[in-house]
Amino acid sequence: MMVEGFIADGGKAMPFDDAFRARLRDLLVWRRDVRRFRRDPLPAGSVERLIGLACLAPSVGLSEPWRFVIVDDPVRRAAIRTNFERCNADALAVQNENRAAAYARLKFAGLDEAPAQLAVFADRSTMQGHGLGRHTMPEMIEYSAVTAVHTIWLAARSDGIGVGWVSILEPAAVGTILEVPQDWKFIAYLCLGFAQSEDDSPDLARKGWEKRQPFPVVLRR
Repeated sequence: MMVEGFIADGGKAMPFDDAFRARLRDLLVWRRDVRRFRRDPLPAGSVERLIGLACLAPSVGLSEPWRFVIVDDPVRRAAIRTNFERCNADALAVQNENRAAAYARLKFAGLDEAPAQLAVFADRSTMQGHGLGRHTMPEMIEYSAVTAVHTIWLAARSDGIGVGWVSILEPAAVGTILEVPQDWKFIAYLCLGFAQSEDDSPDLARKGWEKRQPFPVVLRR
């Protein structure tokens, strides 16, 4: 099912105090990439509500290029799962032995457990925004769709809903399975549901896959 979003045009500015800023930081800290889900269904309308909030994300030239496909058809889900299995096997093959073992234990997909699945695309053919900001950086269309993904991730976390981003998929295959227009570029495949457990540190860090970089390393003056 394809869902086209809306954007609310608000009124006067909203004041934000120190308490709000502290809670916002909590939200950012506790936003996690979830891989293990409970099978409980989400409340009716949850995914549509999150898509509506995602449409409040910034976009180049107000192009709003994000396009969402709710994947609830069992046949399509099975085809996505098959593609994941093939891509996952290829990814394992290029890792060294120790890394491959760690990689296999991470259980990257919540495809078997998550009650809701959502594909996100960027419509590169959209005329909305009149091309503003895209002449020198056409990839801004894709970047704009990524901001919608991040927005839906935070909004879901505030509702107690976990999100897992499945990146081990072939974009062309996903587009074919979901029968989307050719001008739509695949951005993300998201699994949504209630997490089996929660933590304020990344699973990849806890499992020893990688460490977070300290702030001075990523800052250059």
